[in-house]
Amino acid sequence: MPLLAVAADMPVGSTGLRKDVVFTDYAPLSRSMELARRLLSPLNAMRVNQELARTGQVAREQSIDLAREKFAVYVPAHAPLHGYALLVFVPPWQEATVPPRWTSALDRHGMIFVSAANSGNTADVLDRREPLALLAAYNITRRYPIDPDRIYIGGFSGGSRVAMRIALGYPDLFHAALLDAGSDPIGNAQIPLPPADLFRQFQDSTRLVYATGQHDDDHLDKDVHSRDSMQAWCVFRLDTVAMPWVGHDLADPASLNRALDALLEPAKSDPDKLAACRSRIEQELTAQLKQVEDLLANGKRDEASTLLDKIDAHYGGLAAPRSTELAKAIDAQR
Repeated sequence: MPLLAVAADMPVGSTGLRKDVVFTDYAPLSRSMELARRLLSPLNAMRVNQELARTGQVAREQSIDLAREKFAVYVPAHAPLHGYALLVFVPPWQEATVPPRWTSALDRHGMIFVSAANSGNTADVLDRREPLALLAAYNITRRYPIDPDRIYIGGFSGGSRVAMRIALGYPDLFHAALLDAGSDPIGNAQIPLPPADLFRQFQDSTRLVYATGQHDDDHLDKDVHSRDSMQAWCVFRLDTVAMPWVGHDLADPASLNRALDALLEPAKSDPDKLAACRSRIEQELTAQLKQVEDLLANGKRDEASTLLDKIDAHYGGLAAPRSTELAKAIDAQR
């Protein structure tokens, strides 16, 4: 196959760089209600459903019309024995491109790269950037032999922040994330925690690789806050790749090679440390939910509602289903 080709659809097994690829297959994981379940807090997801019911509307099955979307794909010429690795990349820009200086590292690691067009920082996160990444992963896995344990999400700058959100909500699909000059704390209104079973999987097995330029002071500082937040939430599989002489730029080839090595490296775990951390969070959450129950029992509905909203923003899916039950009890007293 030529290095550069343009295709309406991507023939199964084709290699090299292809632009303007159109995919055709829809994924159950990219359904609108599944996105809401995984990426919104339980109370916000419940309120979306209540508003749809109130107005007689039905949620769209899929927010993306694949016939109108284009992707860029790079496939190394030789597939590893156990299948390709896959890196789904969320860009900050609108074009679907494969960074030219990255292809040698992708070849070395036997890694397919895919990125969507019109998925930059100006695009809607929940309706476009996140489902486009999920659909990219799904379509590549239907066309190539992919090692399911080596499917990763990544991005640069604002795209890296979206990639982190996707990794948090979809640890059953993406087993690591490459955070190139973009990260955030988790457990807040902007990035709520997913349902408890998914968050446990994220804690257990997801690796996060932070790669930010030595001279990118703002994003280095944000990485510190993000890593501190991860550790507070019992996420310990964290790696940092130093990028000397680099500002707010894409990872250079040498740094990318080190980052991909880190993605692929088996992670060590400390079960006792994880269990103690989870126990602390569970005790704190239980105490706060009890406060809501006591406020509601004493007729302090508004105070109970305010505290419950704070719990929902901070603990997200860890507080469900008790948080949604309490929300319904509060609504019943209005």
